Amino acid sequence: MQTISQKALRALLYEVSASPKPGLVDRFNQGAHTDMDFFTFIDSSAALSNYFSYCVVEGVKYSGKNPEELFQSLRALGINAEKVMFDATDGVNTHKGLIFSLGVICAAASCSMMESESENVDIEIICEKVSLMTKGLCLRELIFLNKSNGLTYGEKLFLKYGMRGIRGEVESGFATVRNYSLPVLRKLKSLKLFHINDILVQVLLHLMAVNKDTNIVARHDLKTLEYVQRYAQQVLDLGGMLTPKGMEMVFEMDKEFIGRNISPGGSADLLAVTVMLDLLLEGLPFSGSSIQRNCVV
Repeated sequence: MQTISQKALRALLYEVSASPKPGLVDRFNQGAHTDMDFFTFIDSSAALSNYFSYCVVEGVKYSGKNPEELFQSLRALGINAEKVMFDATDGVNTHKGLIFSLGVICAAASCSMMESESENVDIEIICEKVSLMTKGLCLRELIFLNKSNGLTYGEKLFLKYGMRGIRGEVESGFATVRNYSLPVLRKLKSLKLFHINDILVQVLLHLMAVNKDTNIVARHDLKTLEYVQRYAQQVLDLGGMLTPKGMEMVFEMDKEFIGRNISPGGSADLLAVTVMLDLLLEGLPFSGSSIQRNCVV
């Protein structure tokens, strides 16, 4: 059986491999990006494999009562992982958001396994752990923001629009994923009618239709975000990747997004999170205390 960290790596690879993804890097093209391609993501994914193992170990080691302490233990690992990513990509940001999201999930999953002593930990328990680990994150880093210079895109968008971005999603225990994309992925897989590639693109469309994607707003504005959401819903109404007409529209959407420099990167990150949670639902290896030595990482 695959370990937690292997599943995190698999989630990264599944996300970038799903094609076509409108405006995003995939196997077919670079999307609305000139500084990265499919192989940039492969290089980045490979470079991050050890990081996910380290996050799992932190979850295994943790035995305290305050999950926020576990989150704090991941910060130095995350900072180093970003450096490793940039070294692998010659300075291109491929996975900064997923270093955060999947790192927290890896630690939450391994910690929850240790607490329950079970290989089948419910996703709701893991996501609740994620929420407890990051409790107050938006309050500390956005609402009480105490700087005016050197702001990140996320901080700027919060100040301008009140958008909480990936911080809010993680603090909610990935509510968008649990309520929208994960049920779609599970249902389509259970039907055993469609290829995994088409399923993943379909799931992405569902995310694009509802997600308040800060990556789109950072490049453009709220009107463009609303346009993307409407467009995605129109494609879904025609069947998306599951019908010939819908698939044709997905390819047209890709061309249009590339031409308009639209990249729904926030939804792409949530697609990877969706895949990760789905893989965790398949069950995790567990054999008592040996989990720390040889099973999880």
